[in-house]
Amino acid sequence: MHNPWHYAARTTAPLADIHGIDDHAGKPQDSGISSQILTPIGTPAQYSNAHADEQLMPTVCVSTTFHPGAQTDALVPDLNLVSCDSVFFHVHRYRILGVSDNAFNGLLSSMSHNPQEGGLLPLLILPESSPVLNVILHTIYGLSCAQFTPSFDTVSDALDALSTYGVALQAYTAPHAPLFPVFMAHAPTRPIDTYALAAAHDLLPLAAAASAHLLAYPLPTLSDALAARIGARYLKRLFFLHFGRTEALKGLLLHPPRAHTPVPGCDTVQQHTLTRAWALASAHIVWDARPNLSTSLMEAVLRPVEKELACAQCKDALHARILQLVAEWSSVKRTI
Repeated sequence: MHNPWHYAARTTAPLADIHGIDDHAGKPQDSGISSQILTPIGTPAQYSNAHADEQLMPTVCVSTTFHPGAQTDALVPDLNLVSCDSVFFHVHRYRILGVSDNAFNGLLSSMSHNPQEGGLLPLLILPESSPVLNVILHTIYGLSCAQFTPSFDTVSDALDALSTYGVALQAYTAPHAPLFPVFMAHAPTRPIDTYALAAAHDLLPLAAAASAHLLAYPLPTLSDALAARIGARYLKRLFFLHFGRTEALKGLLLHPPRAHTPVPGCDTVQQHTLTRAWALASAHIVWDARPNLSTSLMEAVLRPVEKELACAQCKDALHARILQLVAEWSSVKRTI
């Protein structure tokens, strides 16, 4: 199970009230990092009241990446986003509006651009948890969140939320984007779920990369719910990937080793021994042909044919054909 804890720094800053965080020049009142401790995405920060004999006020959690003194942008943060588990993220309104085509699902369209009374930043409480909001904001800012090792469910919820907030997922999930390797890290362990998520958002590069991990997946066991999430177009592509590789394998095995010029002790009739042995071995492979057939298994079935041959030229032809077959099978497309 995903462990949301991460090494980060405990910071302190003046607490105002539940309507916002006082942002004096965008920097924490304290000097910032005091020690390296095991903390979650939202780092607890204690705030003191100077007019109450240093009595501690309530503790709040501030993002370890998007805190008031973070160097995520040249400008000072002008907006506080708060997750449903009460972690504060200090962000820049122009960054969010610049990537959203619906003003962050309309949440920023009517919000005032001016600080509240006392210099407090506008506060927007969101329904997403801090791990999900962390992935969302790292994506918007073009930063990698791989160091937090978000779970598959977190990445899935983040993609759904990004879509809701009007962010064009195609641009932020391209192979060069920081989110791509975070997404693909789950493909080896949850290949069908990863493929379904990419398909649901029509993210072809992600779906193609995930499909390489589905060559061994038994498609008849696909549930109705997953099939519906994948959709007809991407489901067809996945089926044709399996079918296409199986048919390609059959086609490659149809070609036996080349016959050589008849020589004493191995004429045309005797060379039929190699052809028949190849056909029998090929039939054995085709009978249980799978899209993920390994080249080592293929060689293990075909190499014993040599035991039935007495001619050195026939053996050479067999070896050459096996090497050629392995190369041809390795070059067959492995993704949708």
